[in-house]
Amino acid sequence: MRKKNPYANAEKQQRFRDKQKALGKKMVRGYVTPQARKCYDEILDKTNWSDSEVLSNALRITYAAYKKGQIRMLNQYLEDNNL
Repeated sequence: MRKKNPYANAEKQQRFRDKQKALGKKMVRGYVTPQARKCYDEILDKTNWSDSEVLSNALRITYAAYKKGQIRMLNQYLEDNNL
């Protein structure tokens, strides 16, 4: 009978994290692109919000756009402004 490697999952996760770092992505609450990281840093600088406040407010804005049927408009704005 073959014995399983107890560290297989941890090694797989480490390879994933290393690959994301090699692509220039950084872990915030998930891996984000350098462009998204720049936006995130700009929000932090301008608002002095904590990480939790940034996430909460981003979710609130996205949900409000969804409820008002404005997701397409929000996405178009982000694309037009290279955000």
